[in-house]
Amino acid sequence: MVTTLAVGGDLGRAEGRMSAPPAPPILLASTSPQRRAILQQLGLPFDVATPSYEEHDPPDADAVELVRTHAAGKARSVAGEGVECPVLGVDTAVRLEDRLFGKPTGPEEAEAMLEALGGRTHEVVSGLCLVTPGWEVVEHEVTKVSFRELTARDLASYISSGEWEGRAGGYAIQGLGAALVTRVEGDYLNVVGLPAALLVRLLSERFAGVYGFG
Repeated sequence: MVTTLAVGGDLGRAEGRMSAPPAPPILLASTSPQRRAILQQLGLPFDVATPSYEEHDPPDADAVELVRTHAAGKARSVAGEGVECPVLGVDTAVRLEDRLFGKPTGPEEAEAMLEALGGRTHEVVSGLCLVTPGWEVVEHEVTKVSFRELTARDLASYISSGEWEGRAGGYAIQGLGAALVTRVEGDYLNVVGLPAALLVRLLSERFAGVYGFG
């Protein structure tokens, strides 16, 4: 099922582009509200489809290879016969040295993740895949995030908020999780849920001028 969430430009800009055909909506292979919000922030027209791809995370998997595989799998599961618009798949994981943190299954696991991340710098690794009927491109982005030292009270307070649910690494930087962070190196929106700078670069290269970039 596809849900239309196209975002229109303002009237002033639209009048200046009356002769140009409208940009085809990007089909986002994700139900993530954070990813939808980022596409809206970028002013991109898009629709949403639920991917049928099932993720499997081997404990010894390489983070970059894993997120690239998942992003491509999500996009390919939505792209198919009759789909003419670009399909976007994204997947994100948190890496601390050789450990991978996905979405915690419960409050105990979320607390253990945050306790491990406290006072240290980890990486948020995202894979991004764009698929069209004529080509496919898969790339990735890495952002470094440093946490302050976390006390038992800090951990209990954040876990009780419930914000950790459904979040890779057990936190949301765009919410209460911002209070856990001391430094971000790289694309902040990548930590929120979508590597926006990477997406803009790919759109400017592959669709120069179509989406307002390049």
